[in-house]
Amino acid sequence: MNVKVINNYSKLKPSLFYLPISLLAAITLFLHHKDALHTDKYVQIQKDVFFFINYNLGQYPDIIYNLTQLGDASIILSILSIFILYAPKMWESLMSASLVSLVFSVGLKNILRVPRPAVMFDNNCFVIIGKKAVGFASLPSGHSITVFTTFTVLLFAFMPEKPPHKILWVLFTIITGLTIAFTRVGVGAHYPLDVIIGSIVGYISGLAGIFISRKYSIWAWVNNKKYYPIFILSLLACFMSLISQVIDKNLIILYFVLICVIFPIYKMAYAFIKR
Repeated sequence: MNVKVINNYSKLKPSLFYLPISLLAAITLFLHHKDALHTDKYVQIQKDVFFFINYNLGQYPDIIYNLTQLGDASIILSILSIFILYAPKMWESLMSASLVSLVFSVGLKNILRVPRPAVMFDNNCFVIIGKKAVGFASLPSGHSITVFTTFTVLLFAFMPEKPPHKILWVLFTIITGLTIAFTRVGVGAHYPLDVIIGSIVGYISGLAGIFISRKYSIWAWVNNKKYYPIFILSLLACFMSLISQVIDKNLIILYFVLICVIFPIYKMAYAFIKR
């Protein structure tokens, strides 16, 4: 599996950045044309679409609230922790990509400072699921960045060889990613463009992580069993955090993540002892 990931990553070209950068440029031009490069107009041009998506997704609160948890980095990375054992090269890229996405997310939120829907609209006019998101960190959606950063690394790591399979894999990954990302509108935490822009930024972050790990061996130690205790301790910390969240939220997705964490902890502990 790791050989396949290495081979797939070696085929990637920098030209893959052209599309997402072009999309961001197109969105910027659209906002400029609508005179929506300032906060109030940015929110107003999305108001009707936000209410429409929020209302329709809000009809399925349990599903939406479970799915939106996958935008939490600790949760989605915990699910993928098994690949530390079987595809460490993917994890090298994922670690680099996560750092890039963190810089983008924190930096852009602090620069743009767009107020969240709960700040701009009457809270009785739209659906809020879970804890109400407030403040001025709406653009871009951090959850969307996390989802597409992770999915981009996965997309290219396990890209099939045959064109028909490749098309299906790309469509499946994008549709799944957007479905999870748009739950942020469903829970009332973000506007649609926050999610779209966040998804594009996540894609760029994922690509950046792949190219960084391909050029520099920053995380080569991931494949060394003597460092497994670092991951074991990290996963145990995630496990305890998940237990706390299960008690607090009692969501099905959290039980699934708990199961996903237990197996790699056991496998890494066994491999470390037997090394």
